[in-house]
Amino acid sequence: MALKKSQLKVGDVHEEVVVENLSRGLIVMYAGTSGDYNPLHSDEVYTTQVAGYPSVFAHGMLTMGLTGKMLTNYVGDGRLTKYGVRFTNQVWPGDTLTAKATVAEVRDDEVDLTLETVNQDGKTVVTGNATARIDA
Repeated sequence: MALKKSQLKVGDVHEEVVVENLSRGLIVMYAGTSGDYNPLHSDEVYTTQVAGYPSVFAHGMLTMGLTGKMLTNYVGDGRLTKYGVRFTNQVWPGDTLTAKATVAEVRDDEVDLTLETVNQDGKTVVTGNATARIDA
């Protein structure tokens, strides 16, 4: 069901958990789907001993995609007209991510949203903005 202008006001918040206990398997599956085989996302030895990170970590675009899942659940499929994010922290195996969209502006046929995705510790991993078509 598509959002209607009459249902929205500035400050409204939609929030949902987009992944619980992120698995290494999901990270590897994303690598295969995206074609991004950077060893930082799948090779524990390389990531810890060569690159100096504590573990492999998720692709930024995987986190963006999970945040986008929340957006389409909220505004409906095919309604997004703009979507952009900034990656602020890494996402690690085992993380649980909660994505939130806050209504920033409501116009006749569009809504502007600010976005934030946080991990289980409340640390922001993604910020961003989106615009979606709405019904009158």
